[in-house]
Amino acid sequence: MQIMQTSNGIQMDIVLLVVGAIVALLILMFLFKHLSLYVRALFSRAEVSLFQLVGMSLRKVNAPLIVQNKIRLVQAGLTISTQELEAHFLAGGNVPAVTSAIIAADRAGIDLPFKIAAAIDLAGRNVVEAIHTSVDPKVIDCPSKGSERTVISAMAKNGIELRVRARVTVRTHIPRLVGGATQETIVARVGEGILTTIGSSHDHKEVLANPDRISKTVLAKGLDSGTAFEILSIDIADIDVGDNIGSKLQTDQAQADLLVAQARAEERKAMAIAREHEMRADIAENEAKKIAAEAAVPLAMAEAFKSGRLGVMDYLRMKNIEADTSMRQNIAEPPQA
Repeated sequence: MQIMQTSNGIQMDIVLLVVGAIVALLILMFLFKHLSLYVRALFSRAEVSLFQLVGMSLRKVNAPLIVQNKIRLVQAGLTISTQELEAHFLAGGNVPAVTSAIIAADRAGIDLPFKIAAAIDLAGRNVVEAIHTSVDPKVIDCPSKGSERTVISAMAKNGIELRVRARVTVRTHIPRLVGGATQETIVARVGEGILTTIGSSHDHKEVLANPDRISKTVLAKGLDSGTAFEILSIDIADIDVGDNIGSKLQTDQAQADLLVAQARAEERKAMAIAREHEMRADIAENEAKKIAAEAAVPLAMAEAFKSGRLGVMDYLRMKNIEADTSMRQNIAEPPQA
C-alpha cells in the first residue's frame, strides 16, 4: 500500500511539473514577444513597462504602434502618457498623425494640447495638414478651381458688369478647427463681399482705378468668423469689364413697354370698331323710325281731310310755306366750287 501511494505521489508530482513547465514556457513566450518592444522603450526612456505591453495585447491594442509613437514624442521632448495614446487608438483615431501634428506644432511654437489634436483627428480633419497650413499659409482661389464659374460677375450702379477673380491667403486657426466652417464657406463669403462692394459702387471706373478697395472692404467684414481659418489677405488676381447690363435691361424694358403699348392700342382700336358698329346700328334704327314716321304723315293728313279738321286752303298754305322755306335755304347755302 505504501509503495502504491508513493507511486501515485510521484506521478502527481510529474504532472504538476509538466503543467508548470508548460505554463512557464507560455509565459516566457508571451513575455519574449514584447521583450524587444520593452527594450526599445527602456533605452529610449519612453517609460513603457512590460505589464503595460501585456495589457495592450490583452486589450487588442497595436503595441508596436503605441511604443513607436511614444518614443517619437519622448525624443521630441514632449510628455504624453501611454494611456492617452491607447485611448486615442481605441477610439479609432490616427495615432501617428496626431503624434506628427503635435511634434510639428511644438517645433513651430504652436500650443497644441494632445486632447485638441485628438479631437481634431476624431472629427475627421487632417490634423497634420492643419498644422502645416497654420505654419505655411495656403492660397484659395475664388471662385474655386473646378467650379462651374470661372469668375465672379457683379454689376456697378451704372450698369457695367465687372468680372473678378480673387485669391485668398488663409492659415488654420487651431482653436476653431473643431466645429469651424471649411474653406468653401470662405470662398462663398469672399464672393458675397466682392458682389456687395462692386454693387455699391456708383461707377465701374472707381473699382478699376482702386481694386484694393474690394480687398479692404471685404477684409473689414470679418468674413473668417466661425470658420476654421484666419484670412490674412485678399488679393484681386484679375478684373475685366464685361457687358453693359444696364443698357440691356433698359432695352428689354423698352421692348416690354412697346409691347404693352401695342396691346393697349389694339384694345382701343377694337373698342372703337365695336363702337362704330353700334353707332351704325343706331343710325339704321333711327332711319327706320324716320321712314315709319314719314309714312304715317299722309295717313294722318288723309284722316284730317276726311274728318274735316284740315281744309284744302290750309293744305295749299302749308305747301307754300314749305316751298318758301326750301327757297330760302337754297339762297343761304354758299355756291359750290
